[in-house]
Amino acid sequence: MNMKRRTFVASAAIGLFAAPAYATARLPRKFLPTEVDVNPDLPAGQVHVIKEDYHLYWTLGNGRAMRYGIALGAEGRNYTGVLTIRRKAEWPSWVPTQNMVDLEPDLYGPYRGTGLPGGHPRNPLGARALYLYDGGIDTYYRIHGTPQPETIGQSFSSGCVRLTNEHVAQLYEMVPVGTQVFIF
Repeated sequence: MNMKRRTFVASAAIGLFAAPAYATARLPRKFLPTEVDVNPDLPAGQVHVIKEDYHLYWTLGNGRAMRYGIALGAEGRNYTGVLTIRRKAEWPSWVPTQNMVDLEPDLYGPYRGTGLPGGHPRNPLGARALYLYDGGIDTYYRIHGTPQPETIGQSFSSGCVRLTNEHVAQLYEMVPVGTQVFIF
């Protein structure tokens, strides 16, 4: 897989800056990408998020899956159910939802309406984003990278499923639009 270590992004508001290189976080072994045994009845090509274990599984078929460590939103800010990836983006831009601004105005209020461009060091979507839909409706719930890899294995913030930037870039290359995502 050919991953760029540094990307340059132009923004009228910020100027030219280097997007952060993928940082290899020191993660506990249980959160490193690992091929593991899973239920042999699971078909290849699905994403399964097991919230209580802080893991995401990309099913490979024949009872195997790639397992990644994840971070999740704070209690009460996580989705449960089956969604579909309808869009993917590299170095996505980010604008907080109104709900995020309402819940934490000091944190998200300054970014209301303007957000942050892709590649910005404080952009919470990180290197890649997989956009999750319920039918044709955007849930505003995402699988994405994080500029805070030390949060893997924890619940905090406004929601979504977060992987290290390096790991989400790997997943992004494998997972096509139309993939079902099971979150439980």
